[in-house]
Amino acid sequence: MRRFLRENSLSLLFLAIFLGTLFAQSLAGQRAFNEEQVAHGAATYGYGRYLLSSDFGQAVLENWQSEWLQFALFAFATVWFVQKGSNESKELGKEGHESDEEQEVGQHARPTSPPWAKLGPGVRRRLYEHSLVLVMLVFFFASWLGQSLTAWNAYNDEQREHDQAAIGWSTYLVRADFWERTLQNWQSEFLAVGTMVVLTIYLRERGSPESKPVGAPHSETASSG
Repeated sequence: MRRFLRENSLSLLFLAIFLGTLFAQSLAGQRAFNEEQVAHGAATYGYGRYLLSSDFGQAVLENWQSEWLQFALFAFATVWFVQKGSNESKELGKEGHESDEEQEVGQHARPTSPPWAKLGPGVRRRLYEHSLVLVMLVFFFASWLGQSLTAWNAYNDEQREHDQAAIGWSTYLVRADFWERTLQNWQSEFLAVGTMVVLTIYLRERGSPESKPVGAPHSETASSG
């Protein structure tokens, strides 16, 4: 058990933080939701009912989808784009998919390489070569769909509370309400990634793989050191 905890401590730490903050969000969200319900003379929700509500689902999924988009786009962009001096960039001149030898696939695979990396050119190896971005895109589109449905239900609930007509899902998708919720998350994620790319040129965190060595020159790109 101690070995398992040590070898997986990073993922376990963030799993614990995730579950803790998700629980805290649900408590704060329920309270804020019920305060608004009382203000409008509507019935309050118990905790279990709130967890299944569109209000909570929307609040969670609109953040999840932007995170998956951020990582998928960053993983793809760093194949082709570089930033001199950044720890988040490949070495200048290494743009592109690189050779089979550099990527250790096919006849250049190690004995301990994943089975699909040892395959010759074909669909299965191509899928594995791009599996990180593909899976994150699946998560992105699934959570974006979930966000659109929960936000649509929440929007229609508000419409009915104000004695206004509900609208269809496809109509909601072109409404400013949906895109304002979506784009406010996208822009913050892109800002965070761009800031990280630039800050790792000049700033350091000793011992972190997300940072260059403390004494590395600013002009030294991560993989060139």
